[in-house]
Amino acid sequence: MARIRKSILSVSLMCALTAGLVLPAAAPVAYAATTTSKSAKAKPAKKATATKAKSTKSAKSAKASKTASAPAKKRTAKAAPRKAVAAASIRHASYAPSAALEDADGNLSLRSSVAFVQDLNSSDVLFAKNEGAVAPIASITKLMTALVVVDAGLPLDEMIEVTTDDIDTHKFTHSRLSVGTRLSRADMLHLALMSSENRAANALGRNYPGGLPAFVQAMNAKAVALGMQDTHYVEPTGLSSENVSSARDLVRLMREGSQRPLIRQYTTDTEYSVEVAGRHQTFRNTNRLVARSDWNIIVSKTGFINEAGRCLVMLANIGGRDMAIVLLDSVGSLTRTADAQRIRQWVQREIGAL
Repeated sequence: MARIRKSILSVSLMCALTAGLVLPAAAPVAYAATTTSKSAKAKPAKKATATKAKSTKSAKSAKASKTASAPAKKRTAKAAPRKAVAAASIRHASYAPSAALEDADGNLSLRSSVAFVQDLNSSDVLFAKNEGAVAPIASITKLMTALVVVDAGLPLDEMIEVTTDDIDTHKFTHSRLSVGTRLSRADMLHLALMSSENRAANALGRNYPGGLPAFVQAMNAKAVALGMQDTHYVEPTGLSSENVSSARDLVRLMREGSQRPLIRQYTTDTEYSVEVAGRHQTFRNTNRLVARSDWNIIVSKTGFINEAGRCLVMLANIGGRDMAIVLLDSVGSLTRTADAQRIRQWVQREIGAL
């Protein structure tokens, strides 16, 4: 009996071992089938995964591109001033327009904040940009200074001395006229108009009957008499930003100044020499256009302080017509000159088209 039970146990054990050997062999097949089945079903999923991966890659690329572009923007922003300097150099080299003559709308393209062009023969306004703005005019002030001096009939050969009272305490600008320099009133007027000498202009006002207060009062009275309603002066040099005017008022001032031969001559001379501190010094016109043969300028004056920007006013004959040009608050030392060049080309083209 015991032997029978032992035989049954041995058979059972062998069956169990056989089953254990078969199951591991069957398991991989089943696993392979399952894997094949999953693989067959997973193909679309794999494609979707690939698409997702591609999308993720694109997103990463876009993000990388965006991240890369951020420093590029900073570099571009930093590079802008260098580009502006280059453009200014081109204008300096040729005095030619730095941009198209007209903008996309067909209007005259100028970079000065205030621009005004008027045909004095017909009084037609050919171009106007912010002509009603009342703004600081810097050394354009000296045109009124000259007008008051000339109309006062004071002796032009009288000697005037530069003193410490003529030193610029507004902007602390430099002057080639040292304290103690003695020049005639005519020479002081010449240098004030041609090379915009601030000490010369202040000395002229200081040596007016009644001194500077009376001189400034005469300047404002003259402005009222000329109908310059937007104009006010506080001193004769233009160093104060409280000296203000408008484009239309400045045309009135230039027209009046053009009636005085001294103002016409002194504002358009290219250079002039005087004796300063025992030696001859040559002063030059602050408006380089007066030396150009293709310009016929009748009256000219430049100006600059930070509050006013670069300024230029001129009466010039263009195409046989007398034109008034006012340019205020130009950026860059050459923008006003480039704008004046564009105006001349534009006016010549317009006249030629008539």
